[in-house]
Amino acid sequence: MSSAVSPSSKTPSSGTGTAGPTGPKELELILVKEQNGVQFTTSALVSPPHTQTLTHTHTDPSGEERETWGKKIDFLLSVIGFAVDLANVWRFPYLCYKNGGGAFLVPYMFFMVIAGMPLFYMELALGQYNREGAAGVWKICPIFKGVGFTVILISLYVGFYYNVIISWALFYFFSSFSSDLPWVNCNNPWNSPNCSESALNDSQKTTPAAEYFERGVLHLQESGGIGDLGRPRWQLTSCLAVVIIILYFSLWKGVKTSGKVVWITATMPYVVLTVLLLRGVTLPGAMDGIKAYLSVDFMRLLEAQVWIEAATQICFSLGVGFGVLIAFSSYNKFSNNCYRDAIITSSINSLTSFFSGFVIFSFLGYMSHKHNIALDKVATDGPGLVFIIYPEAIATLWGSPVWAVIFFIMLVTLGIDSAMGGMESVITGLMDEFKFLHKHRELFTLFIVISTFLISLFCVTNGGIYVFTLLDHYAAGTSILFGVLIEAIGISWIYGVDRFSDDIQEMIGQRPGLYWRMCWKYVSPCFLLFMVVVSFATFNPPKYGNYMFPTWANVVGWCLAVSSMSMVPLYAIYKLLSLPGSFCDRLAYAITPEKEHHLVERGEVRQYTVSPVLMYLCSGVISLGSEPNVTCLQL
Repeated sequence: MSSAVSPSSKTPSSGTGTAGPTGPKELELILVKEQNGVQFTTSALVSPPHTQTLTHTHTDPSGEERETWGKKIDFLLSVIGFAVDLANVWRFPYLCYKNGGGAFLVPYMFFMVIAGMPLFYMELALGQYNREGAAGVWKICPIFKGVGFTVILISLYVGFYYNVIISWALFYFFSSFSSDLPWVNCNNPWNSPNCSESALNDSQKTTPAAEYFERGVLHLQESGGIGDLGRPRWQLTSCLAVVIIILYFSLWKGVKTSGKVVWITATMPYVVLTVLLLRGVTLPGAMDGIKAYLSVDFMRLLEAQVWIEAATQICFSLGVGFGVLIAFSSYNKFSNNCYRDAIITSSINSLTSFFSGFVIFSFLGYMSHKHNIALDKVATDGPGLVFIIYPEAIATLWGSPVWAVIFFIMLVTLGIDSAMGGMESVITGLMDEFKFLHKHRELFTLFIVISTFLISLFCVTNGGIYVFTLLDHYAAGTSILFGVLIEAIGISWIYGVDRFSDDIQEMIGQRPGLYWRMCWKYVSPCFLLFMVVVSFATFNPPKYGNYMFPTWANVVGWCLAVSSMSMVPLYAIYKLLSLPGSFCDRLAYAITPEKEHHLVERGEVRQYTVSPVLMYLCSGVISLGSEPNVTCLQL
């Protein structure tokens, strides 16, 4: 069912927002009536052919010329640096090995093509066209601005614990400047009687590397659980402070400075991965590890869990839903080819994940051969891989301190540019929403990084790993899937795929093909809805080792997740209540792009024509007749 809104006056306007005679305009509200209610599907404000196109200006909300990247390569390296993070090293290779080796690439590439790339492209185009952060871009459909605050909050929450991982890597980096690496034997003050240098062959014992991480770095033995955190460890606090300082001076001047930093942080990991691979393939047992990584077991594709894990990896590996891609692309030139950028950067991200698997499994194969144990005894993912298994493998090499320094430089650089992206999402998103902050970027950036540092201190206490685990489990799980789902619905079904495609054509001179439009409107939203349902259906409470979190901790975790998701309905309610007029008028304001609100504000949009199917559109009086059209006048 559709309704058309036409102006009551056809007087030419000389307002700033128009470029010629106003003429009749129609606000098309496409509605579907079902037995259980009414569902909005899209909206479009249509101008007659003779009306000129609005001029697109490149200014930010404060009225100043918006900053742009110094060079195109700065933007590409920033996006690649953000998307390629620690998970590419410690997550994808293990998933590939666990889920049928090379066969895992089938569902992975399938979901990449139908959901990953389309959503990546969508966010780049959204930010570049509207030239604002994650919240400001929703001037195209104000009622959905809450999803902008959702992704900003998620990025902020992730920063609370992600910076801690970088501080661990920095701690290991400094510890590597020693003739004898501190995780090679059991003769250290932090070691327990249970420590054994041959623990890989004895499940009852722990390795020196494992004890160094948990007892020497984290001091977990001094905590009784999340309710007994203790004070922050000064060593980790110092490393965290260094990370925060690096982030501040990388971000304080905007993309002009961060665009230069990524020349190091985004390229260094590739240099180090290549060096480590060249060393790894020369080790005994390396080829066995690589063969296990690539072994193809197509029978595993019959298991639903394999497809679910591939879909989950796609959702999180590309960095969609954090507002970072929107923030970065908002600093592009308006005519930048965001389509090409999306293809290049998302492809590099996936290829990096695949490439890192060769590096990881060459060393895991070496560890399996050295200790004469099965590969699955040493293969793991997460922090345990890069802070326990890999350091232990490096410690057995000739010149191990040098290799350790190289490896942890890679981890630090992998983390820094991803952390920069997350913080830029918060900074840009809030600055574009609160205009006065544009004149105080340095101070506002300082406020954000200091606030993040203070909250992160909970993660560097004796029991900080419990806080870290809780944040990691709840901050960006179901909530980010929910945020991207609402984002896809808002753009594809409310703002409209056709209008969004017109925006892209205005920028790059080429309209997205049918494939992209079908993915945006149908495939990607269905995929995301499926992932949200799966995330709820397969939810398990967090745990660390054998430690189970108390009920109150899980309640806090869910409050954290709900706090970001709740921004969507709360802002929608606020928007509808704060707008003038009847419910129908408010709805027209809320789903119409802000640049077209002048039609409503001048009283030109007040007649709603509804097609033949009878429905309840607004709280006003609806005059029903026997003619095919039904008219509702809002005077």
